[in-house]
Amino acid sequence: MLKTQNTAVMKWLYAFAFVVAFLVVFGGFVRLTRSGLSIVEWNPVSGAMPPIGQQGWEEEFAKYQLTPEYLKINTGMTLERYKFIFYMEWFHRNIARFAGLIYAFPVFYFLFKKAIPLKEFGIYFVMGMLFISQAFAGWIMVASGLVDRPAVSHFNLTIHLLLALTLFGLALWTAFGHKYGFHDSSKKVKWSLPSKLAAASFVILIIQITYGGFTAGLKAGHVSDTWPLMLGKLIPANLFNSLINIFESPQTIVFIHRWFAWLGIILVPVVYTIVKKQNYPADIQNGLKWLIGVVALQITLGVLTILSYVNIVIALLHQANAILLVGLAVYFIHRFRALDRK
Repeated sequence: MLKTQNTAVMKWLYAFAFVVAFLVVFGGFVRLTRSGLSIVEWNPVSGAMPPIGQQGWEEEFAKYQLTPEYLKINTGMTLERYKFIFYMEWFHRNIARFAGLIYAFPVFYFLFKKAIPLKEFGIYFVMGMLFISQAFAGWIMVASGLVDRPAVSHFNLTIHLLLALTLFGLALWTAFGHKYGFHDSSKKVKWSLPSKLAAASFVILIIQITYGGFTAGLKAGHVSDTWPLMLGKLIPANLFNSLINIFESPQTIVFIHRWFAWLGIILVPVVYTIVKKQNYPADIQNGLKWLIGVVALQITLGVLTILSYVNIVIALLHQANAILLVGLAVYFIHRFRALDRK
C-alpha cells in the first residue's frame, strides 16, 4: 500500500502523464494524416534514426511500396511525399521513446534516493508494464494494416488507446495521492452517492472513448456529415438488426458514439446538485462547474467534427478534450473517495 508522499515524485508523475497525453493526441494526428502505416518495421532501438542518404530513403520507400496502403491508395506517391508521412510516424515513435525515458530514468532515481520505497514500488512497476504493453499493442495495430487491407484493426486501435489512457489515469491517480494523501485500501469505506455517480460517469466516459476508438479505426466519422440527422434520419434503419453491428458496423458504431455522450451531460449536473446540497468543499463545487463546461465543449466538438466531415484540427481538439475529461474524472473520484474516508 502506498503511504510515502513526495512532491518531486508528484511533479514527475504529472510530467509523465502530460507526455503520455501528448503522445495520444499526436497519434491521432498521425492517424488523420494517414501516416501510421508508413514505417513497416518495428525497431525500438535502431528505428530512432531516420534513413540516411538517398539510398537509405529509396530502400525504406521500396518496403512501403509493397504495402496494401501504397498499392490501393497511394499508388504513384513520390519519395518527397513519402518522407512527410514517414517523419510523422517517426516523430510519433520517438515521442514514445521519450516517454519511456521520462518514466525509466526518474523511477530508478527515486528508488535509489528512497523517495519511492522499494515496498511501494508495485504501482510504479505496473506503470512500466502498461507502457510496454501499449507500445507492443501499437505495433500489433500497425501490423494489422500491413497485410490485406490498408487500414488497421479498429479493435487493435482501441486497445492501444485504452492502454495509453489507463497509464495516463494511473499516473494521475498516483500523483493525486502524493498531493492529497493515499487511500488506505485495507479499510472498507462506504461509497457516497457522489462517489458512485462519479464512478458511473467514468464508466460512461470509457465506453464513449471505446466507441470513439471504434469510430476512428473504421473511419465511421465519414458515414454522415449531418447532425442530428444521420443518413437523412434521426434513427437510420437496420442499425441494431444484428448483435455484431455494435462492434463491426460503422453506421451503428458512430450512431452509438453520437448519442451515448449525452448521458454525461445529464449525470455531471446531477453530481454537482448533490455536492452543492451536501455542502462539499468549494474547490470541488467550482471544479464540477468547470467539468460541466468541459463535457458541453466535448459534445460541441463532436458535433463540429461531424459537420466538418472530420476536420483534422477539430478532431484533434475533440480527442485532446476527451483525455482532459479522463484526467478530471480520475481527479474527482480520488477527491470524493478521500472525503468518504473522513
